[in-house]
Amino acid sequence: MKRAALFACLLALTTPAFAQAPSATGGPITNQAERDAIAERVRNGASCASCDLFQISLAYQSVAGRNFSGARIRQADLSLVTADRARFHGANMSLTNFFGARLSGADLSDANLEGTTFVGSYLGGARLTGAALSGANFSGAELAGAVGLSQAQLNTACGDATTTLPAGMTIPTCGNNQ
Repeated sequence: MKRAALFACLLALTTPAFAQAPSATGGPITNQAERDAIAERVRNGASCASCDLFQISLAYQSVAGRNFSGARIRQADLSLVTADRARFHGANMSLTNFFGARLSGADLSDANLEGTTFVGSYLGGARLTGAALSGANFSGAELAGAVGLSQAQLNTACGDATTTLPAGMTIPTCGNNQ
């Protein structure tokens, strides 16, 4: 009986990360082998809604028109990616690198973009309604045509003199730590 109780306690202590809801963990969590298989399918042209793409590298790739809604794409490298009309609604893309990315008409609504780098990115027509932008760096980014972007969101992000914004909006200047 004591062994059964000890086993139950150990099991409960070792499984909480896998038992949590996706919202608590920032999206679905899978093991590395499964993530690698999913990443290969994505690199070969598949959509991947609600999947785990943690730390994936899609640099220089085209993911235009694909669906990544609700996916966990944290700490990923999407530098110089072409993601026109891609759907990232509700995805966790915190700490992701979108350096020089083209996100024309992409749906980033309700996405977690905290700490994400958008340096030199084009976001014309991108939907940002409800997106979390705290600590995001938009230096040199083109946001003038972004849809659903609020001043409150911009106040939590940063940019520079070359960042273009919708008329009447401002963005704090990035410091050395952003």
